[in-house]
Amino acid sequence: MHIGNGATSILLVEDEAHLRRALARSLASRGYAVDEAATRREAVQSALARPPTLMLLDINLPDASGWDVLRDLAEQGRPTPTVIMSAVPPNPARVREFAPFGVLTKPFPLDALLRFIRQLEPGGIAPAPAWLLEEA
Repeated sequence: MHIGNGATSILLVEDEAHLRRALARSLASRGYAVDEAATRREAVQSALARPPTLMLLDINLPDASGWDVLRDLAEQGRPTPTVIMSAVPPNPARVREFAPFGVLTKPFPLDALLRFIRQLEPGGIAPAPAWLLEEA
């Protein structure tokens, strides 16, 4: 599903329908164009058809992991700035491997998500990991 018509496009990949819809409505009300996906298959198809400015990606999807989505897109030559959304802190090795733009642990404040999005808008900073992973 696609909502909004803003210049900044967001692919929201979340299998929990109520959370996905709430986030999509909130982002669209702020002027962002939002495409929604609930599975790996939907996410990859959407990202290839309409490359987003930013992908918001849940790690635990019903048909694969979010890491598989990132791997699929990289193999297609379509790496995408991504903010990982996860109920548990992601595996540090995976974070190093895929170098997401950011990581948010659910539940997270909407303002934290909006800060990542604003960094990718014109005048924001260039896409790069926005946080440092400290090794134990």
